[in-house]
Amino acid sequence: MATPETGEHHDHDHVDHDHGAHGHSGHSHAVPDSLRAFAIGAGLNFGFVIVEVIFGLYAGSLALLADAGHNLSDVLGLVLAWGAAWLSRRAPTRLRTYGYGRSSILAALANAMILLLGTGGIILEAISRLSQPEPVQTGIVMVVALVGVAVNMGTALMFMAGRKGDLNVRGAFIHMVADGAISLGVVAAAGVIALSGWLWLDPVVSLVIAVAIIAGTWGLLRDSVNLAMDMVPTGVDPEQVEAFLAARPGVSEVHDLHIWGLSTTSVALSAHLVRPGAALDDDFLSETCAGLKARFGIAHPVLQVEEGRMACALAPRDVV
Repeated sequence: MATPETGEHHDHDHVDHDHGAHGHSGHSHAVPDSLRAFAIGAGLNFGFVIVEVIFGLYAGSLALLADAGHNLSDVLGLVLAWGAAWLSRRAPTRLRTYGYGRSSILAALANAMILLLGTGGIILEAISRLSQPEPVQTGIVMVVALVGVAVNMGTALMFMAGRKGDLNVRGAFIHMVADGAISLGVVAAAGVIALSGWLWLDPVVSLVIAVAIIAGTWGLLRDSVNLAMDMVPTGVDPEQVEAFLAARPGVSEVHDLHIWGLSTTSVALSAHLVRPGAALDDDFLSETCAGLKARFGIAHPVLQVEEGRMACALAPRDVV
């Protein structure tokens, strides 16, 4: 088996086929330059969590404590994403031939689960306080929440540039923006309580925060589960990919096509291409792989070329 970059030959056993080709073009194991953003974001938010807990207890505000719980879950998520981004930079090994890229998917999944679990505690406490509202020192709550707006929005800005290319960065950006909006809600609620004396508004705002967390986290949970289950990554159309491969010179059939995420930023593909009478062609493989990367962002394609003289056991769509 030959690779376009090196031309080196490796043994590859495949039942019912007399030759194959393995195309690796444009390998991409890099991750966005977000390590510093994760570190700064985690540090700022952890410091603010401590401030919120202290003043939330002092002021008797469940909304402030709920926001602190939410921010703490975000800190854990940022730390997980930070660690995953660091692991993703590690080189592959003999046993971990894809490296540690999938750790970024696991981090996104863990982040979503932590957020949802933390929300349950907020909901239970808010429900109990609805029947027994407690006094709130609204001035302290408003000042602390305004600080939260600045911290969250400042952190979100650090993730703005990379949010479209990495699920972990996107999750961090969404959570920081949501936190900023929630903190604004806490400010507004404290102002209303100060003017009206409606103590029940504090737990109600906490419930609204909980709903906002669930709504904002659901998409992250769905996407991370899909990536963990090797679903075709969002933004890649498998039908268009198959059509592109089928249109390559000499290709009469495409089968055993698989597209999955190696990480939250890297997409892989494997496929069998039937080229009757075609010889092993490094130029064909290199150009096909370059096209997959340019058109679909697939940076790790593995292509097996067959003459089609024998039936492939993996040709049926229902066979994996």
